[in-house]
Amino acid sequence: MKGWRLLLTRPAEESKAVADVLAEQGVFSSSLPLLEIEPLPVSEESRSIIYNLATYCAVIVVSKPAARLGLERVDEVWPQPPMQKWFTVGAATAQILDDYGLRVFFPEHGDDSEALLELAQLEQAISGYDPKVLIMRGEDGRELLAERLRERGATVDYLPLYRRNLPLYPASTLVHRVAAERLNGLVVSSGQGFEHLREMAGDAWPVLSQLPLFVPSPRVAELARAAGASTVVDCRGASASALLAALRETPAPASQA
Repeated sequence: MKGWRLLLTRPAEESKAVADVLAEQGVFSSSLPLLEIEPLPVSEESRSIIYNLATYCAVIVVSKPAARLGLERVDEVWPQPPMQKWFTVGAATAQILDDYGLRVFFPEHGDDSEALLELAQLEQAISGYDPKVLIMRGEDGRELLAERLRERGATVDYLPLYRRNLPLYPASTLVHRVAAERLNGLVVSSGQGFEHLREMAGDAWPVLSQLPLFVPSPRVAELARAAGASTVVDCRGASASALLAALRETPAPASQA
């Protein structure tokens, strides 16, 4: 595992946390954030949703930025949040909500919407009369959760809290970083992160696509393979522990010269 030299592409704060965990295991990493979180302004519609938070039988929070920004909105209105069930797709996001004192559920196996939809607690939460579910997320995202919940009879509303932008970098930054630090693996944490990786790679993508690519889910793995990535490793989660587990099972190639 120590032979790996990885490029991390999460937002800066998250990349640092992952880098610290990797360093403890002797794994070298270099951070080049390809996602930048921009909070959205508070609209009358979003303010109304927070005021009516108690009408939802379940709240689903899809990411750590959504958790932090969503709780900021809740704090502005609710001295004590209503006690419905809250759900996340991963343990790290759940920890933010748990630290706030909320009742949180998340799938122990799998770190995606598909795994969340299989939770018995979610099914129970929407089993009552006229169930309403709120999804806190970014400006755009997958529609799978809402579609499946609506099929089960729930009304679903979105609370968009942020957008993910690609930070501005000089041309060839990605290629130069990989070469200068002899990186032999790439890590993305979402489908949008992968799309930004391809955009940054530009004409160099055919070369970079030959490096092992670590992704968080089968969906992102499918996107990567369709784009020509030759070695895609599905970590089945976006956490540092999921990445470490995948690294242990995947032999490191030689560093790039």
